[in-house]
Amino acid sequence: MTSADRRVCEGPRHSCLGCDAPLPPPFLDLGRTPLANGYVPAERLDGVEETFPLTVSHCTRCQLVQLTHLVSPKQLFGHYLYFSSYSETFLGHSRAMADALVEALGLGPSSRVLEIASNDGYLLQYFQTRGVAVLGVEPAANVAAHARARGIPTLGRFFGLEAVPEVLETFGAADLVVGNNVLAHVPEINDFLEAVRRCLRPAGAVVFEFPWVRDMLERIEFDTIYHEHVFYLSLTAVRGLAARAGLEVFDASVEAVHGGSLRVWLQHPGVRPVRPDVEAILEAEDATGCALPARYAHFRDDVSALRRALATLLRDLKSGGHRLAAYGAPAKGSTLLNYVGIGRETLDFVADRSPHKQRHYMPGVRVPIVPPSRLLEAMPAYVLLLTWNFADEILAQQAEYRQRGGRFIIPVPSPRVI
Repeated sequence: MTSADRRVCEGPRHSCLGCDAPLPPPFLDLGRTPLANGYVPAERLDGVEETFPLTVSHCTRCQLVQLTHLVSPKQLFGHYLYFSSYSETFLGHSRAMADALVEALGLGPSSRVLEIASNDGYLLQYFQTRGVAVLGVEPAANVAAHARARGIPTLGRFFGLEAVPEVLETFGAADLVVGNNVLAHVPEINDFLEAVRRCLRPAGAVVFEFPWVRDMLERIEFDTIYHEHVFYLSLTAVRGLAARAGLEVFDASVEAVHGGSLRVWLQHPGVRPVRPDVEAILEAEDATGCALPARYAHFRDDVSALRRALATLLRDLKSGGHRLAAYGAPAKGSTLLNYVGIGRETLDFVADRSPHKQRHYMPGVRVPIVPPSRLLEAMPAYVLLLTWNFADEILAQQAEYRQRGGRFIIPVPSPRVI
């Protein structure tokens, strides 16, 4: 355990969670916001939501981009309303991912796959259908119970050093440890990767997918910043973190999912040769200035400009007599609405497919979340697409709304009407 991990706590931080170096002042301040997945039920509308500073800094020593104010993981993930299986695009991505990993690693009936933050079993189900033994680890009790009801063996707990004995006793070491959109969520990042190493067989592989900080900067995806996302990761930073835990990056690829992600492969050092793609991605990060403080200052200015442009567009449409709504109630939507200042004075409702979010209200701005059928019933003239990372899927699903004259607004990297 590093000194950085020993001192992880809630509240403000002044040293890097990876290397313990002093952090420079935040390059971006999105204000005080509620928890992005803290959807408000109707019976609590009169209550006061707790808010937290949402500020981001860039460690110039190890290149780890990170929040400077932490919220307890138990508060963030104890009860969770995000279920991965409600996006057809993400399910298709997950099926293809499972098939690719089975083929690349030669997984079969004697193999074991451990998924960290396995959610509702959206990924492990595809390994099961290939006859591979699986175990998920999922801290949200309600989501873990849903996965078990679907026949996915799932431990309902946080993954870390304390979980290693239970994993090894109940399941054994894994040929593949996989984690989609989890590496960025873990404040105790060094301990977490050490726990991963201990659960990995000598010839095994670890595969993480996470949003890529380069694409966040280039595409002005500021709404991917919220309290669950402690880190905004580059391959440069992950390679350093892996080495600190006794692991080696041996492959990497760029994936289109979630607005631009990296898939990174780790192993015990020397098991396989390091592929050329690793160096190519590291060079791409250098070429776009991911190590330069000036690049993050430029991003801050881009975010401010986007905020002004979106607020102006929505204000002009509203003052022109148009009815407005939003589609999708993702965590990123909470960041966008709260930072730009878009609430019930602008939006009639937010439509979302997940029944777990319907009959709730968006955190902070208190816009009601309703089924997608409301779009055709109410026919707002314009719909702000908060789930812009699934734009193709949603535009196809809402073909009738568009045929009737409804139009979507995609907010990033600059607001545009389609």
